[in-house]
Amino acid sequence: MSTLFNLTDLRLRIRYRPRIDIYQSSSWLEWTALLNKWLRWSERSRQRADLRDLDEHLLKDIGVTRQQALDEANRPFWD
Repeated sequence: MSTLFNLTDLRLRIRYRPRIDIYQSSSWLEWTALLNKWLRWSERSRQRADLRDLDEHLLKDIGVTRQQALDEANRPFWD
């Protein structure tokens, strides 16, 4: 009876599989992507809050009206 490999070969292949580095695993990449997204959202939220708190003369310096600043500041953080 001819087979491509026998049971012993199969056990050796399973036992000596190369280990996947944690930094290369898909779950690590997913967590990293999630953390990056959260950091972007947090920074965007902070910037919009800062824009909301600017004085009229600072808004005039950047060429934005109070209403435009409030409209931008009131957008959801994920947008």
